[in-house]
Amino acid sequence: MEHKSGKILIVDDNEDLLKAAKMHLKRHFSQVDVEKNPEAIPALMNNEDYDVILLDMNFTKDVSSGSEGYYWLERILQLDPSAVVVLITAYGDIQMAVKAIKAGATDFVVKPWENEKLLATLYSAMRLRESRDVIENLKIKNQEINQALNDRYSEIIGQSNAMQKIFQTIDRVAKTDANVLILGENGTGKELIARAIHRNSSRKNENFASVDLGSITETLFESELFGHKKGSFTDAKEDRPGRFELANHGTLFLDEIGNLSMTLQAKLLTVLQNRKVSRVGSNKDTPIDIRLICATNMPLYEMVKENRFRQDLLYRINTIEIEIPPLRDRFEDIPLLANHFLKHYAGKYDKSVTKISEAAMSRMHKHPWPGNIRELQHAIERAIILSGSSVLQPEDFNFTPSAGKDDGQLSLEQYNLEEVEKLLIRKVLKKYNGNITQAASELGLTRSSLYRRLEKYGL
Repeated sequence: MEHKSGKILIVDDNEDLLKAAKMHLKRHFSQVDVEKNPEAIPALMNNEDYDVILLDMNFTKDVSSGSEGYYWLERILQLDPSAVVVLITAYGDIQMAVKAIKAGATDFVVKPWENEKLLATLYSAMRLRESRDVIENLKIKNQEINQALNDRYSEIIGQSNAMQKIFQTIDRVAKTDANVLILGENGTGKELIARAIHRNSSRKNENFASVDLGSITETLFESELFGHKKGSFTDAKEDRPGRFELANHGTLFLDEIGNLSMTLQAKLLTVLQNRKVSRVGSNKDTPIDIRLICATNMPLYEMVKENRFRQDLLYRINTIEIEIPPLRDRFEDIPLLANHFLKHYAGKYDKSVTKISEAAMSRMHKHPWPGNIRELQHAIERAIILSGSSVLQPEDFNFTPSAGKDDGQLSLEQYNLEEVEKLLIRKVLKKYNGNITQAASELGLTRSSLYRRLEKYGL
C-alpha cells in the first residue's frame, strides 16, 4: 500500500465542491481539511502546518472581482511567508489568477477541474513546499554553524602593542566593504582575524565562506570557486554552487592566495572585476555581492617583481593590509594564550590540570615557536592529554633545544625518527619563510603530504 503524506486545506464557500474535492483527495493525502468560511483561515493555520492551501478566488460576498481572494492570499502569506497557495478560479478569470501569482500564489486550478490535473498540481506544489522547508532548515543550520564558528573564533587573544594595533584596525575596517589582505606566517591566526572582521561587519548574519587555495588543484579551481552544472565533467553528478555563490551577500575568505598559478590568478581577477560568476558547463552569469578577505604567508610584493604574482590582482585585494606578527615577536602574549588553551583542553578532556609551572612558562618564552600559535595550541593539548599532574612542567612539553638553531647543521640530541622529521620540516619551512610549495619540493613531498605532517606535529 502506498504511503500517504501531505496536509491539504481547501477553502471555498461551495459545499458541493468541498465534498467532491475531499472525497477525491483523501485517497492521496494524509489529511484533507475543508472550510467554507475564509475567516477561519488564521485559526486553522495556527493549529496545522499545511503543505498546500487551495483557496477560492471568489466568495459569495464578492462574486467576480477576486478582491476577497487577494485579501486572503495576502493574509495567508503574512501568517506564513513560505506557505504554498494554489488558487481555485473560474475559466474566465485566468488573468486574475496570473495577477495573483505575481502577488505570491504558487499556481492555480480552473474549475471544473480534471481530477488528475488537480492531483498533479497539488503534488508539484507539495514538492515546492518541501524544497522551501529544506532551504529554510539549511539556512537555520548554516546560521547555527556560523554562530558556533564565530563563538570559537570570538576571542583573538593578545595584549601586546602589536595586537592592540590590529584590534584597532579591525574596528575601523570591519564596518566598510573594503577588500582586506592579511599577511602572516603559518599558525599566526589569519582566519581568526578574517572571521573577526566578518563578525563585526554589516554582513555578519550572512555566510562566511572559507577556501584554502593551497589545497585546491588547478583542475578543481573553477568548480570549487565558481560552481558547476551536472554533467559538465566526469564527477559532476549534480548542479553545485561554488564558494562565490555560497558567500553571496556575505564574506569570502581566500586563504593561501599566494599559491595560485598565474593562470588561476587571471581567472580570479576577471571574476573580481566583473562581479559575476559562471558555473562550469553553463553560460549563465550570476551576479555576486561579496566582501573579499585574502591571506597569505608568502612575500607577494617580491613575487610581483619576479612576475610570479599579478600586480593588478594585488592592487585589487589589498585595499587594507593587516600584518600579523609571529609569536616570537609577541612573547608577552604567550601566558595569555597558554592559559586560554589550558582551560579549553582541560575542560575538553575532563582533566584536572589547572596551572603551568613557572619553569615550563620560562621554557615557552625561550622556544622560537616556528609553528606560531598553532604549535603552542597543539603543545598544550598534547601536554594535558599525557600529564598525570595538576601542574604542567617542562618535561610535559616536547621542547627541542636544537629547534631554534640555524647553523647549517641539523643538530640532534636524540634519534627518534619522528623528532628528526619534525626538526627537518621546521628547518625547511624557516628556510622558505613558510612557503609550503617550496618546502614540500625541497623535502621531496607532495603539498598534501607536507600538510598532513604539519597537522600531525602541530606545526
